[in-house]
Amino acid sequence: MDIRVAVIGAGSWGTTVAALAARNTPTTLWARRPELAEQITTEHRNGDYLPDHDLPDALVATADLEEAVRDCDVLVMAVPSQGFRGALEDVAEHLRPWVPVVSLTKGLEIGTRMRMSEIVTEVVPGHPVGVLTGPNLAKEILAGHAAAAVMAMDDHNVAQALQGLFRGELFRVYTNEDVVGCELGGVLKNVIAIAAGMADGLGAGDNTRAAVITRGLAEISRLGIALGGEPFTFSGLAGMGDLIATCTSTQSRNRHVGERLGRGESIDEIIAAMNMVAEGVKTSRVVMELAGENGCEMPIAAEVEAVCHEGRTALEAYTGLLKRDSGHELAGVRPDL
Repeated sequence: MDIRVAVIGAGSWGTTVAALAARNTPTTLWARRPELAEQITTEHRNGDYLPDHDLPDALVATADLEEAVRDCDVLVMAVPSQGFRGALEDVAEHLRPWVPVVSLTKGLEIGTRMRMSEIVTEVVPGHPVGVLTGPNLAKEILAGHAAAAVMAMDDHNVAQALQGLFRGELFRVYTNEDVVGCELGGVLKNVIAIAAGMADGLGAGDNTRAAVITRGLAEISRLGIALGGEPFTFSGLAGMGDLIATCTSTQSRNRHVGERLGRGESIDEIIAAMNMVAEGVKTSRVVMELAGENGCEMPIAAEVEAVCHEGRTALEAYTGLLKRDSGHELAGVRPDL
């Protein structure tokens, strides 16, 4: 019997995951605008976010939320973090009991500081919840390039069942029971990617980028472990893998924001010119709140927050980082240091 998948959110990544699923099982993609839903269904294109890529003929889109959700066996949420709760509340009245919910969103809710999987548990209790994450740039996957992701769920059996729904010939999906670590890896790397972009915008070289990625991974691991993630998760696809892709790719929205900050543009100008959400901008403030509460030193993330929210320039941020005293490389990551 076919497993019916509903994907909520027709941005670049939601559309890409829907395209992957549609090659394996009946899939419906919900788009907010009826004209976009019609284009995806009839022309097999998403002109708003992926205009140069063909979508599977089998992928169906709709702007009717009830139509998308009422018969689904798996629900995939692909909306930005600050709209996640509201969208899920709208979905909830149409969702059948026990349907697994998979989040694609890499952010934290402002105010509650909750991860998306925690919001799922609160809004639709009793549903298995998981996260699909990793170094996944939408355009490369639709173009057929090899890539890998992680399906993180507490229930390994459910994760294995979902694994095959999204797997493709060149898209490998691994499982992991560490939902907390996998989710935080995806959240925290966006903040570090802004820092990497700032370095590029300032004209720094490969050595600087490598240092930002490496020290950024130490910060991600430090806070991720303090919040309950497993240490080895952060050296895997959901941690280091996602961090490398987001810090180095020209397709990365967060790196793009950082690069423009490095060139002297204001954060308001940059956000106004983008048609997609760069999660790291708002997340940086929440991350620093959590870091303070958990006694985690995160100097790179702190400078990103200062640039995004306190008027600090990218040049001032990097000057401040270079003036810091250097301690042990693994301080705060290894428990004995």
